[in-house]
Amino acid sequence: MTTHKMPLGGQPPAGWPPAFLAQMQAQLGADFTEFESALTQPTPVSIRMNPQKMAGSPVHRYGASYNTTGLAQVPWCPDGFYLPERPSFTLDPLFQAGAYYVQEASSMLLYEALKQTVNLNRPLRVLDLCAAPGGKSTLLASMLHPDSLLICNEVIRSRVSVLRENLDKWGYPNVVVSHHDPEDMNNLTGFFDVVVVDAPCSGEGLFRKDPDAMREWSEASVLLCSARQKRILAAAGPLLDKGGVLIYSTCTYNDTENAENVRYLTENGFRNRPLILPSEWNIVERQAGDLETGDAVGYQCYPNRVRGEGFFISVFQKTAFTAPVKLDARTFRTIRALRPREAASAAKWLQNPVDFSFWEKPNGDVMALPKALEKTFLFLDSALKSKGFGLEMGQFKGQDFIPSHALALSTAINQNLPALALSKEDALRYFKKENLVFDEPVKGWLLAQYEGLNLGWVKGVGTRVNNYLPKDWRIRMDIKEYV
Repeated sequence: MTTHKMPLGGQPPAGWPPAFLAQMQAQLGADFTEFESALTQPTPVSIRMNPQKMAGSPVHRYGASYNTTGLAQVPWCPDGFYLPERPSFTLDPLFQAGAYYVQEASSMLLYEALKQTVNLNRPLRVLDLCAAPGGKSTLLASMLHPDSLLICNEVIRSRVSVLRENLDKWGYPNVVVSHHDPEDMNNLTGFFDVVVVDAPCSGEGLFRKDPDAMREWSEASVLLCSARQKRILAAAGPLLDKGGVLIYSTCTYNDTENAENVRYLTENGFRNRPLILPSEWNIVERQAGDLETGDAVGYQCYPNRVRGEGFFISVFQKTAFTAPVKLDARTFRTIRALRPREAASAAKWLQNPVDFSFWEKPNGDVMALPKALEKTFLFLDSALKSKGFGLEMGQFKGQDFIPSHALALSTAINQNLPALALSKEDALRYFKKENLVFDEPVKGWLLAQYEGLNLGWVKGVGTRVNNYLPKDWRIRMDIKEYV
């Protein structure tokens, strides 16, 4: 990477790597001064609504103190909105209920890329290959046909639990969480219609919000990231069926991680798919160089041009053929179908139980599988070693059924189950995992709700209500100033 001098009189922001600023000066030319100034400005705050949980309209509400009808919309994502400040999301019950996801606005450009290049009106098989913490996975889940399969994969074990928690909050039953190195997924060659690779990168676009990324940056790390990205893309390519769409993105600016990987894909069985983006969005089209197939392009968000962070995205269609795997598995390896009486009991917890079949794991966990995807899950059971699929419903304990937290947050849950409306104070005490006391006695399993959205389970015992929030979900912050 070539080193360039700083402009006369220019002073880099304190702590910013001089080599990075020189790189950006060379890339931006006359726009560099505005870019440098933008790095000193506060980071925009944005959220994306869950269309299945926000009643009536995706702009119905945000928290107890905001109304999204008065908020600016993210131009390239109809469910995305900017907030005037960053609140304590942890202490918003609606955030805990999966009503919205806190996502950087530029990365929501995935919505427009998918809308322009994929037929979303039919069931698809989609893989989010580098999924944690789940921002793009939840966006994909919201956009896909309900009979689609979405596999959300994360290679780093410590990040899988965060991914699972965010997907549980989002509540869609057609999602699989897997933990595999991309190179270990070769049992799924030719299987997918769409693969999203939001690749691990040097994180240049997040420097102003993540000082650790800035401190870890070096020209050598950029080269290492580019090599890792090529390895991931080399493994991702065979997973797509011919004609399938691959979406590649990073949160960085440099050509080594962006343009060179665009070139790599166009030279290895993929055709670049240009997007049509309104000029008023101020997203920059970047060329990857003259190729035999024409000028391949990617799209770059700069913080001095958009209300968001640095982000790059490029879309491709597979032209090469890969022989698809055959779906010939006949039985699940470990789960068994529930007996009719048990299945009838489990079915009462779902809004449309005829759309599901019911199964039990060796540890007694009951799960519901969408019937439209049952054969596909059967295949995945043999194709992937480390995965979790189906809606976790709970366990039978004698004559009682202990419902799971995932069931409470699922969009498939029976909307007519008994519920207990909580004030914000009681909702936060619920998330502190405190037992609640009421003047009137309550009995049996109830959904704890806040503003009509499910938070989790409680069980009434006289005037005491036992709290069934999982221990790992308990918030530890002081709630006094928020109630």
